[in-house]
Amino acid sequence: MRIDAHQHFWELRRGDYSWLTSDFTAIYRDFSPADLRPILNQHKIDGTILVQAADTDAETDYMLTLADKHDWILGVVGWIDMEADSAPARLRTLAAHPKFVGIRPMIQDIADDNWMLRPALAPAFTALMDLGLRFDALLKPRHLVPFRDFLKLYPDLRIVIDHCAKPEICNGAFQQWADNIAEIAALSNCYCKLSGLVTEAGPNWSNTDIQPYAQHILDSFGADRVMFGSDWPVLKLAGDYADWINFITQISPAETHKNLFGGNAARFYLA
Repeated sequence: MRIDAHQHFWELRRGDYSWLTSDFTAIYRDFSPADLRPILNQHKIDGTILVQAADTDAETDYMLTLADKHDWILGVVGWIDMEADSAPARLRTLAAHPKFVGIRPMIQDIADDNWMLRPALAPAFTALMDLGLRFDALLKPRHLVPFRDFLKLYPDLRIVIDHCAKPEICNGAFQQWADNIAEIAALSNCYCKLSGLVTEAGPNWSNTDIQPYAQHILDSFGADRVMFGSDWPVLKLAGDYADWINFITQISPAETHKNLFGGNAARFYLA
């Protein structure tokens, strides 16, 4: 099975997406399963992991209704208020849905870089582990140092880093990000999504711009802990599905493709 481990849907009229303004011309419209299915068919992608794009309970419920209607949406990564007293109960309710696989807080937008270390979050993280759910870490490079401490707090939590922790490709920043990524990969069992690099590079990106970052992820995490994600439709800000999937296919050994394009995502989210 070939799996896209990271994609989104949204309906503007819902009002969940405060970050999505008309400045984002290429993606400022509704995106539905009907828009994505032909693209998946073209690239022989059998299923996807649908990931939250808004910090509301309502959007999580909306995604689960879509998953109920489309069998190729294999799992849903939602959002909860992790600091609420009700967080463990909310997780138990969501976990009863067969396609709910985990949560993703919007760490990249939280002012406190050490937010993930707050003791108030411990009940939610404990509930995630007890329920066998996953945690998507939406990080930027500035979060990688506190993230090392976070990994020590919750060594049994199943974690995947989204979008390679968003390296600042457009500024040519590499070494500090690379050192931190290599250390995290070596000292933990967390996975990483090979996604989002096109957006970080900008609309005039070339393979030369992003290959060092992608190669470093593959080298650091290895063939068993990297998963392909398109980040569609955010991807459309700087590229398209065909360009991204072709780039990953070209830079990775053929013998790794079974895991990279599905096996690792299935093992992480669906096992």
